[in-house]
Amino acid sequence: MGKNPESELVSNRRAYHHYEILETLEGGVVLLGSEIKSLRDHGGHLQDAYVTVTDHRVLLKNSSIAPYRFATHYNHEERRDRQLLFHKKEILKLKALSQEKGLTLIPLSLYLKRGIAKVKVGVAKGKKAYDKRAALKERQHKRAIDRALKERE
Repeated sequence: MGKNPESELVSNRRAYHHYEILETLEGGVVLLGSEIKSLRDHGGHLQDAYVTVTDHRVLLKNSSIAPYRFATHYNHEERRDRQLLFHKKEILKLKALSQEKGLTLIPLSLYLKRGIAKVKVGVAKGKKAYDKRAALKERQHKRAIDRALKERE
């Protein structure tokens, strides 16, 4: 059996609750060896992370990757800025979108695709409290309908 071609290492599930995701883009991540090993060991999170674009460089800020427990004194910093790799057109698009009022760039998930670390970046708009409540009611209503249909069968 071969390896799973795409395996999710870290996801930002809270982002879907706090933000309305308008668009997603996939980019590469520049990581150190100890960071990859720690991520494979499920030692990281993206809860407070965000993405910035400066001078044709895209950076993942405030993401946390736990120090690898088997590494020697050459271990990585837990919260450092990590460079993201995008095509030039995508970088310009991200820069334009991030400068729009009310839009922000947030990482949605970090995963391996054919052994290469990738990040899914979402262009997001913050939800208001009443939007969150409406979405919660809608999910509960959908669950109730699904449950009723399942019982009927």
